[in-house]
This record gives sequence, structure tokens and C-alpha cells, in this order.
Amino acid sequence: MSSDRKLQVRMLGNFTLSTPSAQVGDGDNRTKKVWLFLAYMIYRRGHAVEAQDYIDLLWGGEDQGANPTNALKTILHRARAALEPLWPSAGHQLIQRRGTSYRWNTDIPLELDLDMFDRLCRDGATERDPGKQLELYLAAMKLYKGDFLPRLSSHHWAIPIAAHYHQMYLQVALQAIPLLEKRRRYKEAAEACRAALVLDPYLEELYRHLMENLISLGEQREATTVYEDMSRLFMNNFGVMPEEETRAIYRSALSTLQDHALPVDSILDHLREPDGPNGALLCQYDTFRSIYHSVARALVRSGDAVHLALISVHHRSRTEELPRRSLDRAMSNLQEVIRSSLRRGDVAAQCSVSQFLLMLPQANFENSQMVCDRILKAFSRKYPHSPAQPQVAIFPLEPN
Repeated sequence: MSSDRKLQVRMLGNFTLSTPSAQVGDGDNRTKKVWLFLAYMIYRRGHAVEAQDYIDLLWGGEDQGANPTNALKTILHRARAALEPLWPSAGHQLIQRRGTSYRWNTDIPLELDLDMFDRLCRDGATERDPGKQLELYLAAMKLYKGDFLPRLSSHHWAIPIAAHYHQMYLQVALQAIPLLEKRRRYKEAAEACRAALVLDPYLEELYRHLMENLISLGEQREATTVYEDMSRLFMNNFGVMPEEETRAIYRSALSTLQDHALPVDSILDHLREPDGPNGALLCQYDTFRSIYHSVARALVRSGDAVHLALISVHHRSRTEELPRRSLDRAMSNLQEVIRSSLRRGDVAAQCSVSQFLLMLPQANFENSQMVCDRILKAFSRKYPHSPAQPQVAIFPLEPN
């Protein structure tokens, strides 16, 4: 058999079939049903699948016309045509029809990335030598170019398979990264973290590993940037702050940004706030908490009046939920109104997906109410057609 008739099939990250001299894939303009038909047949190669099973797979509850068998024959014809660039008559040689069933021709050698990935993960899990185990895991991670059949990922057949391989990849990554760290291969470990975060940007454990590796590489500033980006992502999507363990790594990165003695003028220059817009100090919620603790301690001695205001955004009707896009837009608009409406000594932070927390020093309840009314009126005046309506609750800051 010609060497050109040895197929490599990739389903992780994209769907391609290639020989040493040609390649076809689902990036062309053929209907998704053609590639779904081919992917399912290859995935179940070795099994003869009845025509009715393909009809159910491809159309489900859709209307496939008066004659579903003819509709399937049309898909078969297009699928064979899609394979023709691999070699002459490839479509007819690779897709075999036997009566009312279809199967993939397993006599033609085929190398499938799913099989290789499975084998590398399995061998890595049973390998007792840490060095060999690491190399197996790294090979598996390198092979994983992305999730299973991403262009077909919404199909009910592909969803559980994609979830299975996605989880396998994350498990391998979370085992390989500590092995790299033990060998002080911090740059490779950081790269592995970033690659995994592209596929799962909400796995906090990966952020912790990434920050620790960046600190080990002397890139403390980059580690703090990773934390701040993650913090915004979590707040915007879930309304939560990172865990204390993650915040501790962030504080460690901040504390080591300058690891040598500094002259007084450099310290003062670093502390000085850069030129920027007037109005309130907008900060992350973690920073707000630190300011809160400091002010609460000081109140024990000073007895000054300090109030907090919680501004929550709801739908104007109070009976409907704001669509997420509308909520995000309203929060962005409200943030600018808050900044411009408050004094330079005031502090504000977003504390959930739909709430801002304000600290109003040297303001009694009546003054705080006036300030918040000014914010609400400014928002209503500037965005009269917004479906969002802010609501305020004011309460005193209690001394510690």
C-alpha cells in the first residue's frame, strides 16, 4: 500500500485528515453535517452503523424532508467528495457501505490523536519514575491542541466527549506543573499554566501556580498583573473575590517587588499618586478592605463620622432580571458617574457583579444621603433610557 495512504486524523483543536501530501478539514465551507458524519464514523471506526442511527445523529428532531434516506445519501456523497483530495477514490475507499449500514475502512492505517492522547495519559498515570512520568504528561499536553471537535462542540454527541477530554487535559496539567516546579523548570511551568488557562480561564489553582512560577522567575510585577486580571475576571463573571491562598501569593509578590533598600525620595515618589482624573479613588475590593481596616482602627481614636454606601443595580421594573450585557454596561456607566460625583478623599470598589461599595469619610448620614442622591440623579440624567436603576443603602462604619 502506498505511504500516501497512511492517514493522520486530528480531533483535538480542529478536525483534519492528512496524508504526507494532502490535508482536508472542517475549516472549509462544507456543511457541518458532512464533518459530523465523518467525525462520528471515524470515532466509531470498526463498527457498522445503521443508516437510521446516522439520520438520528444528523437531524434529530429536524425536518430532513420527505425522504430521510435520500437526505443521508446526499451527505454520504458530499463526505466522499470532501475526502477526494487525499488521494484518488479516497472517499469510496475510506467510507464503506454494507446494505443499510456504513463503516470506516479500518484496513487503511489511521493514526488518531485521541488514541495517542489516551495512551500518553494512561502511561503517565501508571509510570512510577517521576522524570519519565513528566515527559509523558508533557507529550500529552503538547498533543492537546484544543478541545474535542470545537466546530461541532454544540452537538449533543460531541458534548460529553469534549468534557471528558477537557477534564483529562486539566488533570494532566495539574500533575505536570508541580513536577516541573520540583525540577526548577519555572519557565516551562509558567507556559504550561498559560496554555491551560486558555482552555479553562476560571481554574484558580492554575493562577496560583502561574503566579508562584513568575515570582520564582523574578517577574513579580507580572505576577501581580496576573492576579489583578484574574480578580477582575472573577468579579465581572461571578461576583466573587479570589481565595485567601491566592491573595496571599499576590501580597507576597507585592512585598518583593523591591528587594533592596530604597532612598526616602524614591519611596515618596513611588507612593505619590500619578496624575489622573479627579474624583473618588477607584480600587479593587481587596484594596478597599485594607483601607476599611485602617479607617476602622483610626475611628477608635478620632471618633470621626464615616459612612459606607452600597449601590445595587436592578432592573427598573424590579420584577425582571437585567440581561448580563445590559448589567455590564450599566455597571461601567455607573462607575464613571461614581468617580466623577465623589470627592478625592472618597473610596469606591465594585464588590459584586451588580454592586459598588463606597466609603465616605467625614460625612454624617445626611451628607452621605445627599452624595448618593447626587449619584442616582446623575446616572438617571446621563442614561435616561437605561433599563437599569441603582438603589442605595447607607450605614455607618463601625470602629474596630
